[in-house]
Amino acid sequence: MTHLVIREDRGPVTILTLNRPEKLNALSPALFVDLRTHLDAIETDTRIRCIVLKGAGRSFCAGADVEVLNAGVVTDDPEFRSKTVEYLGNVRPVLIAAVHGHCYTGGLELALTADVIVASRNATFRDTHARLGILPRWGLSARLPRRVGLTTARRISVTCEAIDADEALRIGLCDYVTPQDDLEKFAFGLADRVAENDPKAIAGVRELFARGLELPMSGALVHERDFSSTPIARTP
Repeated sequence: MTHLVIREDRGPVTILTLNRPEKLNALSPALFVDLRTHLDAIETDTRIRCIVLKGAGRSFCAGADVEVLNAGVVTDDPEFRSKTVEYLGNVRPVLIAAVHGHCYTGGLELALTADVIVASRNATFRDTHARLGILPRWGLSARLPRRVGLTTARRISVTCEAIDADEALRIGLCDYVTPQDDLEKFAFGLADRVAENDPKAIAGVRELFARGLELPMSGALVHERDFSSTPIARTP
């Protein structure tokens, strides 16, 4: 690996840091390779119950590295990046995104995979696909409306307007807002609390929510009763 993503374990919590601070953690193909390698290792490490995803330097992530992509630097699988973001959204441990500074476009798509988004007071969220003349490929069109509602998602994407932390909290784009200096302490404390909970129960709740969204209310209620009638095997 090239250390474009750094992993640090703290007991049952893993911290993944996007590590291109000089580029505002812009997402290059090589960074995605590092991210996928870490995710593969974490997925099989049953000690890990929660991941905190954050960015080094001044920003969480300013989006895709357009210069690298325009230069023709790609991965062998053209869908590797979109598949990696999808994988991040389905990873076994609970995922917390700790967002500060820029959280733009591809960076926003990364953050939207998280179970919980914590934003510092200086965080700015923005979708610039329309300004760049491209369409989302890493999940924004699926995840953003589910988080903030269809009308708000359309407004964010067609205006390309910047959303500050307070507005993000108001519309449900993030779950907590902290002072800038307290972001990591808050996110790590939240991760520690998550890690204390039963991982199989958490997996079950996530499945229920995901499946329930695909069903009408009556079907979701039946699915919940059927799914929950099977006792959850408790971990030691």
